[in-house]
Amino acid sequence: MVKLRLKRCGRKQPVYRIVAIDVRSQREGKDLRKVGFYDPIKNQTYLNVPAILYFLEKGAQPTGTVQDILKKAEVFKELRPNQPKFN
Repeated sequence: MVKLRLKRCGRKQPVYRIVAIDVRSQREGKDLRKVGFYDPIKNQTYLNVPAILYFLEKGAQPTGTVQDILKKAEVFKELRPNQPKFN
């Protein structure tokens, strides 16, 4: 099973990559694909929306924090009507 979750980068200032990763991998493990970037200090977000939609359509589950980031960016509105929506 694949999840969309945060992968920490940076030592003193936390910066996160949003990655598609196998559930059995560690947080810092090898990812399948980098699909976004999140900086909580500057409140900046970059999302590769086509890649995110591809993984969501294939059944990837976002973690809670990633789901909140995707809701703010209104990514779930771009899912096809027959795809499951995340609350």
